[in-house]
Amino acid sequence: MTRADRATRADGGGTGPLPDEPPDLRLAGLAIAAWLSALAGLHLSARAGATLAAAAAIAALVTVAAAGRRPPAVGRRWAAAVGRARWAGRDGWARIVAVVLFGVVCGSAATAARIAVRDAEPLAALVREHATVTADLVVRDDPRPVAGAAGRPPVVLLSAQLSELRPEGPRTGPVSVPARVLVLASHPGWLPLLPGQAVTVTGRLLPSRGGDLHAAVLSTDRAPVPRGRPSWAQRAAGSLRAGLQRACVPLPDEPGGLLPGLVVGDTSRLDPAVEEDFRATGMTHLVAVSGSNVAIVIGLVLLLARWARAGPWPAAAVSAVALVGFVILARPSPSVVRAAAMGAVGLLALAAGRPRAALPALGAAVTALVVLDPALAGDAGFALSVCATAGLLLIAPRWRDALRHRGVPAGAAEALAIPAAAQLACAPVVAALSGTVSLVAVPANLLAVPAIAPATVLGVAAAVLSPFWPVGAEIAAWLGGWPAWWLVTVARHGAQLPAGTLPWPDGVAGGLLLAFLSGVLLLAARRRLLRRAIAVLTVAVVVGALPVRIVAPGWPPPGWVLAVCAVGQGDAVVLPVSAGTAVVVDAGPDPAPVDRCLRRLGVRAVPLLVVSHFHADHVGGLAGVVRGREVGAVLTTAWPEPAMGRDAVHRMAAARAVPVLAATAGWSYRRGAVELTVVGPPGELTGTRSDPNNNSLVVSARVGGVTVLLAGDAESEEQRALLERHGAAGLRADVLKVAHHGSAYQETEFLDAISPAVALVSVGSGNRYGHPNVGVLARLTRGGARVLRTDVDGDLAAVRGDRGLAVAVRGADEPARR
Repeated sequence: MTRADRATRADGGGTGPLPDEPPDLRLAGLAIAAWLSALAGLHLSARAGATLAAAAAIAALVTVAAAGRRPPAVGRRWAAAVGRARWAGRDGWARIVAVVLFGVVCGSAATAARIAVRDAEPLAALVREHATVTADLVVRDDPRPVAGAAGRPPVVLLSAQLSELRPEGPRTGPVSVPARVLVLASHPGWLPLLPGQAVTVTGRLLPSRGGDLHAAVLSTDRAPVPRGRPSWAQRAAGSLRAGLQRACVPLPDEPGGLLPGLVVGDTSRLDPAVEEDFRATGMTHLVAVSGSNVAIVIGLVLLLARWARAGPWPAAAVSAVALVGFVILARPSPSVVRAAAMGAVGLLALAAGRPRAALPALGAAVTALVVLDPALAGDAGFALSVCATAGLLLIAPRWRDALRHRGVPAGAAEALAIPAAAQLACAPVVAALSGTVSLVAVPANLLAVPAIAPATVLGVAAAVLSPFWPVGAEIAAWLGGWPAWWLVTVARHGAQLPAGTLPWPDGVAGGLLLAFLSGVLLLAARRRLLRRAIAVLTVAVVVGALPVRIVAPGWPPPGWVLAVCAVGQGDAVVLPVSAGTAVVVDAGPDPAPVDRCLRRLGVRAVPLLVVSHFHADHVGGLAGVVRGREVGAVLTTAWPEPAMGRDAVHRMAAARAVPVLAATAGWSYRRGAVELTVVGPPGELTGTRSDPNNNSLVVSARVGGVTVLLAGDAESEEQRALLERHGAAGLRADVLKVAHHGSAYQETEFLDAISPAVALVSVGSGNRYGHPNVGVLARLTRGGARVLRTDVDGDLAAVRGDRGLAVAVRGADEPARR
């Protein structure tokens, strides 16, 4: 059968090798070797990397010499070795090894050269001294705000290229090292900067974490001083991105924050709960610009060029212009750069009439990018992008054609094969990063397919129209908001499915284990009997696991009167009012964990949200509490600090027209099965170790006959004041939510007065504060309390049963146990 016959038989669209042809792996060994050696080189010294490169070069020369006994034929045999995957015999395998060794040379040598610049002694000496310097920098990417420590404002993080350093004090003069630094800034003046912007700033040099090309961390609390303007291209891109954000402002928060992420990877307004849903359903790749975005844009351009009857070269030229414009708009992040490189090689293949060169193009792109920027070798987004593309090229065409052979329509076969192949290829990387395997990823991505292209095209249109037709941009964004809403809906419902994700070993070992099992399944699936057995087993696992979790759910436990959510280093307590309704006390540090906890408890309405005080670990998750839920009122402390947390509470309440009440001791509330009384602070406390903590609300509650004391973050001073005000008898409770994550700042008389049967500690695993204090836990245990903590047991619940008070715990990914 000729190549044309095979091409005719495999009609129906798609890219990649034909099922009856071996894959074109000419550059696969080279790319993988260059990638892995660059990744290893990031954790080695420059000398070790150079030694590895030299050893690999010598080994490659020896291998080639041993394989080619007749020098005139070496070139022909080398070409045959790197041709198709039909290699056999000693010479063929020797040349495969030589290609791999050459990849090791490329990756190791390129990384060693960058590591030598990173570890240059003049700069390294300043880093070791934590010197204060004035630095001339060039911004490399978009500044992004990240959460600060509890009670601290957010900081701005960005990567920059160092031009010159001028140390303060008696130094020899300026230091010029073209190294990268990671800027950690607390001044908001960094946020408007654009990539390519040259600035000067004074700050302190700190050691970097290692494993990348950043030579230091530059910590500063000062505003940058601009030097000149960014390039016209970056200014234009910044204007278009800002225009897209403005066009999305009238949209609801969730689709409005998602659309810029889908189009250009701008996740600055993305709801953290939506981001968590995307992660749980294996849809995170949608908010990172990748080959799919490039394919959609270039596909639209090619469609218009074909409609205009343009030839291959004009079509490729117009597509190249669109490709450059899109990359500038989306910023050259690792996935965008990889996708652009693939697109460029693909355009050349199109112009030359060789569209089947996609897989070698991927190998060439990976090798070139890793050599040009070895830091990409350690980037998770780059790994996911490459794996997804490899899955689309190697696996999807065969699955598509197999489905078509069994009578599935062409469009449905393509829609089924593409998300399944991409998910299978990316699963080892996701498992290594998250320690989970998603069972809903394939159906969720399948449901997402129809919405991706419309959202991307309409979002790009909104960005392009924004500078000269704002109304048209808003119309395009409004239209794009509908497919974005669909994606949010798919992710939300997928994340809510029981057993949607399963635990898996994380790290390199977990990723390699899943990759090995996936490979075994792919090979086994080539035999009909094994394929049917695997299908039956998969359906049994996925379908059989769900009814067990639905019919006999372990959470929430029957008769629960209080739940403490595992939200990390923070507080979130839930008191059930009635079915689907609960009072929530504090929101934890992040929206996603508290939202997940409330979903598990079935809470759909919050008549009262109590904010014990305004520290970030109690108010940072407000968006997760109000997401999709009606909130009746917000009760806060009268102490107004820290201002950042107070303002966040009032902004949230104003946006939802929710009243905010500042409570004092004696305030009470009753709804359904819940009775609340604010018992503290008894008065304003100042000059303490932490005034916000010692003015946090302390709430006494009664739920279903069980008394509960929620001590907020009250420390010794407020605890003593409570003892003086109420006496030991007035503080007695069956259940204690231990104050301030079990810190050492507790009054023993206060703990003894409460004398709880159950003490629950809300605390984050591995926190740097030393919480909970061992002595405090021991004191509670000696007093007869059963002590449980969220960092060990996950979500906690106090339960009133036939035999009295009990406690239920829910591990992170396991059924509840008593």
